[in-house]
Formats: sequence, structure tokens, C-alpha cells
Amino acid sequence: MKIQNPFRTLSKFEWLLWVTSLIVVTSTFLFGSQDNILTLIASLIGATALIFVAKGAVIGQILTVIFSLFYAYISLQFHYYGEMITYIGMTTPIAIMSVVTWLKNPYDRQKSEVKVAKLGHIKTYLMWILTVSVTFIFFFILKYFGTANLVISTISIATSFLASYLMLFRNPFYAVAYAANDVVLIALWILATMESLSYLPMIICFVMFLCNDLYGYFNWTRMKKRQSVN
Repeated sequence: MKIQNPFRTLSKFEWLLWVTSLIVVTSTFLFGSQDNILTLIASLIGATALIFVAKGAVIGQILTVIFSLFYAYISLQFHYYGEMITYIGMTTPIAIMSVVTWLKNPYDRQKSEVKVAKLGHIKTYLMWILTVSVTFIFFFILKYFGTANLVISTISIATSFLASYLMLFRNPFYAVAYAANDVVLIALWILATMESLSYLPMIICFVMFLCNDLYGYFNWTRMKKRQSVN
């Protein structure tokens, strides 16, 4: 896979989506409490990561690793141990592995676009078995640590694992799983914001993430059709 200037590959709509995400997130931060700058930094990195993941560009995975570290620390501050453990122990490692697999599976070596792949029967069965197992195990781990909003945090782990698994294997449905995870996280951070307005940008962050992930599914579906023809 050829590494290009990623911003040169953005379409007019993608520029609009990205810039809008940055403006909305930043405006929310400036309008609300400014005592947690990390929430703004994480949100901006995450929004940028998603627009490139939606294009199948490996830079998106690299930014996902960086976002995951910021997000894990923010989650730790609010005692969302499920989010912290998920991003440190699952999302970050899988994003790193995804960097490797995406670099090894370009659609065209002259382009920075990953090759879209189908999920076979064995990988599909394994995905559901692992999702159920991981969710079951982490429920008790999170309960032991006294995780805030235990049920929602546990659901977040399930959707995060599904999304990361599908992302690793370059399947368009990664975006559907991430969209579901965005909805869960919006609910999670609404509860956090009820206690501290400094977390309001995280709500807006995941609302914009939801928009980006919906676009990601649309674009990956389009990529799949284009790649199957050529």
C-alpha cells in the first residue's frame, strides 16, 4: 500500500464532514466547561481517524491507536473501567494489528486504499463465540471493579469487540457495529455529563462519530462494489 498525503484523497463531502465534525466538537468544548482539555483533544483525533477509516486509509488506524490511549485515560478519570479496559486491552491492540493487515492487503499498491474482504463462515462463527465470551467475562471483571453504569458499559464492550473484529478483517459491517457502539456511548456519556459538564464534548464527539460511521458503511459498501468490478 502506498502512503500518500491523506488529505489529498478527501472528496468535497468528506472535507465537509470532517471540518463540520471539528467545528461542532470544538464549539461545544468552548461553550461548555474548559477544565478537561483532553476530551477535546481526544474528540478531534477520533473524528479525524474516522474519516480516514471510512476511506479505507491506514492512517485512520494509526490515529485510532492514538485516540484509544486518550480515551482510555479519560474513561479512567470517570471510573468507566469498562471503557478503559476495552480500549487499552482490545481496541488499541486490534487497531495496531489492523495497521499491519491493512498495509499487507492494499486494493491497489499505488493507492492508499485497503482491499475490502468478506467474512467467511468460520470467522463469522468465531466472531460471535468470542463476542459472547468476552462480554460474559468482562461483566464480572467490571462488576468487581465497581464500574459506573455497569450494564451500559458491558454492552459497550460487546459492540466494541464486534466493531474491532470486523475492522481487523476489513469488513464493511465494522461501521454498523461502531454505529451501534456510538449510540451506547452517547448514553454512557450523557450520564457522565449529568455529573460534570466537562464531559459534554464526549457526547458531541460520539454524535459526530455516529455520522462518520454511517458514512463509513456507505463508502465501504461503495468500495466493495467498485473493487469487485475492477
